[in-house]
Amino acid sequence: MSDTVNRQILLVEKPSGKLGLEHFNLVQGTVPAPKDGEALVRTRYISLDAANRAWMHGATYRAAVEANTVMAGGSIAEVVSSKAPGLAPGDIVFGDTGWQDYAAVPAKHLTKMPRMEPITHLLSVYGIAGLTAYFGLLHVGKPKEGETVVVSAAAGSVGSIVGQIAKIKDCNVIGIAGGKDKCQWLTSELGFDAAVDYKDGATFKALRAAAPKGIDVYFDNVGGDILEACLSLMNNRGRIACCGAISQYDGVPSAHGPRGVPGLIVVKRLIMQGFIVMDYMDQSGQALADLQSWVASGKLKVQEDVIDGIENTPKALIGLLAGENRGKRMVRV
Repeated sequence: MSDTVNRQILLVEKPSGKLGLEHFNLVQGTVPAPKDGEALVRTRYISLDAANRAWMHGATYRAAVEANTVMAGGSIAEVVSSKAPGLAPGDIVFGDTGWQDYAAVPAKHLTKMPRMEPITHLLSVYGIAGLTAYFGLLHVGKPKEGETVVVSAAAGSVGSIVGQIAKIKDCNVIGIAGGKDKCQWLTSELGFDAAVDYKDGATFKALRAAAPKGIDVYFDNVGGDILEACLSLMNNRGRIACCGAISQYDGVPSAHGPRGVPGLIVVKRLIMQGFIVMDYMDQSGQALADLQSWVASGKLKVQEDVIDGIENTPKALIGLLAGENRGKRMVRV
């Protein structure tokens, strides 16, 4: 990486259908100079998330990504120079740097991170993925010992951690994933009690067989037809934690959406709640202590999918949306 050239990946066009390589362009810009209150950071690892695709549709919990701008994305970065108190060269931070080598970012938008090995854990189990899994399951889903917990996109960065935490809490855990290999990995390596391959085309039937006593907690990462299937199997007073809707992000969503809303929610007295992990960051200390303890004891396994080269970031995101990854996908810059 040159210290005078800033490689940047631009979103040159907002996709109307599926995301493709043609929607991005790699350019060479200049290294910015930090203003007062800012730090110049050098990106180390870029986080890839389904939310990257959602941001292209419009404003969500953050502003939309516009055409001909640097593609937005969080990363672990190192401070090169600082004009802000509390940040010094060499500090490791997390922030929305975008897909580029260097960024000048207001210090108030950077989170100072501890130095640890592997540093990649700061993006996976101790980063947004791990905290999303922790708070979404425990604070929204509120599973009780012996209950049945179902999680979709179970082989992904969040889902794989959700299922393992549910097992730590002595729940019966069922994962929904795409492909027999992923399903085998969930049960043989991560300790899930059962796994359902949605690509088989009989998700409801397979779920009903795997959860004969019904579902108490559903952690939803996908929305659409899988949410509909789970709704039908929810027990009275069940809880649904709505984390994402990846089936709606890329390409054409389901024509009818999840049926049974609000009927099944009313009849079964379900609680269905969306959440954003940032809402819980004031409680991150306890969450990180628990996550670190579980990793140290071997109860929680960390799976990371690291791709080399900033030029491969668009391809890596497209692959993530197609379900290529196991665990947290990121790009080493």
